[in-house]
Amino acid sequence: MPIHQPTQRSATAPGEPLAVKQAEAALVEHYPRLVRLAYVVLPPSLGRHRRVLAAHGAVQRALPVTRTAPARMAQVPAQSRRSPEAGQAEAPANAPYASMRLRVLRTALAYERRPRWWPGRLPAPAALRPALPVVWGLRLFPRAGGVDELALDRALSEVPGAVRAAFALQLLDGLPETAVRGLLAEAGVEDPAGAVRRAARLGRPDPGAARILLRSGEFDPCTVQTRPSDLLRRRHRVRAAALAAALCVVAGTLAVAAEKEVRDEAPGAGVTVPALDPAALLRTAAEQWADTSRIDFTAWPVRGDRRGDGELLGRALRAWSEPSGNVQVSTTPGTVGVPPAQPPRLLFAGEVDGAAVVLFHDGGVRVVRYAEPLAGGGGAALDFARTDDADVTTGAAVVVSRTGEKARFLLAPWISETSTRDLLAPDTPGRPLEVGPDGITAPVERPAAGGGCDAWPVLQLRSSERIVENHAFLVTDLGDLAPAHLTYTPKPGRGAPARQPREATGPEALLAWARTACSLRALSGSGVRAVNNWAFAEQRLPEGGASAEWLCTRADTWRGPGRVLVQFLQPAASPTAPAAAVVADRNDTALCSRFGQHILAGTHWKAESGRWYVLAAGSRAVYRIEATGQVRGTAGGPTLAVRAPRDASVQLTARLREGGTLAAVR
Repeated sequence: MPIHQPTQRSATAPGEPLAVKQAEAALVEHYPRLVRLAYVVLPPSLGRHRRVLAAHGAVQRALPVTRTAPARMAQVPAQSRRSPEAGQAEAPANAPYASMRLRVLRTALAYERRPRWWPGRLPAPAALRPALPVVWGLRLFPRAGGVDELALDRALSEVPGAVRAAFALQLLDGLPETAVRGLLAEAGVEDPAGAVRRAARLGRPDPGAARILLRSGEFDPCTVQTRPSDLLRRRHRVRAAALAAALCVVAGTLAVAAEKEVRDEAPGAGVTVPALDPAALLRTAAEQWADTSRIDFTAWPVRGDRRGDGELLGRALRAWSEPSGNVQVSTTPGTVGVPPAQPPRLLFAGEVDGAAVVLFHDGGVRVVRYAEPLAGGGGAALDFARTDDADVTTGAAVVVSRTGEKARFLLAPWISETSTRDLLAPDTPGRPLEVGPDGITAPVERPAAGGGCDAWPVLQLRSSERIVENHAFLVTDLGDLAPAHLTYTPKPGRGAPARQPREATGPEALLAWARTACSLRALSGSGVRAVNNWAFAEQRLPEGGASAEWLCTRADTWRGPGRVLVQFLQPAASPTAPAAAVVADRNDTALCSRFGQHILAGTHWKAESGRWYVLAAGSRAVYRIEATGQVRGTAGGPTLAVRAPRDASVQLTARLREGGTLAAVR
């Protein structure tokens, strides 16, 4: 719902000093920019609703109140002439706008300087005046952005208002640092230079991306959404009447909005349907997945025999909005459990294994599962998981039920064949898995969470030829709502370009996963999106031994960071040979990805003769390895083997063909 600008009055109104008329003209012309600035500077602790109203109030109270004395115009250094937004004019540099901006800054900063004894909802006494707008029975908040906007909002909430002001002045108005320091000093900030330095760190490493985020709808209090404050206690008809009445109040109290903004609005802009209304849930048509280039959860049709049960959907949405004490909530790392800002997409509503289950997809970022028992007095469960940028494989299935040691999955509509197989038995073919008409699979064995590792069940799925994919791939249940996609990168070929990850369904890939699958237990419940086994080196062992392999198992999470396990596979005559040995474990790293293509690792190894060696291997760009410390040795090429005591301390380094050195990962 757009909040309009003040209606422009005539610039030639009699009896007004020129400065007041200029200030009013500046306010009318730059009202959206000033309100956005105030919104960013105001303390996030106010909450989004009060920040919206306070931002509009700060700008509307910024006009000089006197009509007999000229208003003082702020003098600031010249601004840069960068365009602040696509489609908008350059940042204004005239004195009336600068004066209005200074007054808005002072008011917004005053909210953070209120005395300790002053009521928390009110600004400092100096900023108090009868303020408009005032809204009763309605909550206002800007349109929700994505994960990046949420992260920026969280970062801004952790710094003082002066830092937020410096950040906004540089990115919204394009002011240079000297101008920002001068303006903050005039606004009463004690340490302007320190605020500018901290603001610079907020925009790293990409100020351009931060500028785009700051100009998104997440920080635009002129275009807001509404929701009644007592939504959960009203019937639909009462809600609609209250909403209409409240919108009339908003329109009346903000009647000073400029007609220019109204003309610039997109056609059809208006009131957003409440996000927690079951009737407003988004529903995808049954065959849309076959006629779209976006193959992810947005293409899933709604399924389940209770998809029309408004009472069930209403309970699920209410639990999502305000979970009570008998609702057990779980979130995967990096996932927020906040209520939806817009109506989510309904994926499924039906009965599975003695529970009523509802699946939502929220704004391209999350999948939410609600489950309540059909009988008994047990509580409900609410689970959140990240699913942004899902694709054919990572958006292929969602867990709908876990009972004991088994799980059921809801499959994507583009899955044409389904089977199960055991990763620890690569020579055993997959077994067909029954799938119901609503896309729910028969129960599937879950990997053992602890203790022994005698089997590792996975789903082998095949995508439909209707989306020109028609390839098989593996996914495995790691304890999250979305199973993890398993891939494999073969050993480097001599003189061949770097290999790329491929589906882990071939014999070589299955043999590698057969000896590394049990290491997946370390990744359980960590929000893993995909796991790739990269065979980065092959090494002939000393004393006439056979060849061993070095694998880098990289787990990528939905939130971005990855975890790496480097594993050493001794020669094996059969897939039942001992599992690989983990020789390095690194969290939050780019190693073994397209952004970390070089790796060096080492381990101690005992030959059949009883002698101990230090073994090392590097990726294809390594041409020399050196060992220092208690043992010294060098080797040309990507592998090294040197005699060493069992517990010898050794430092390993490698040289790369294109220049530079590489330390061994630990």
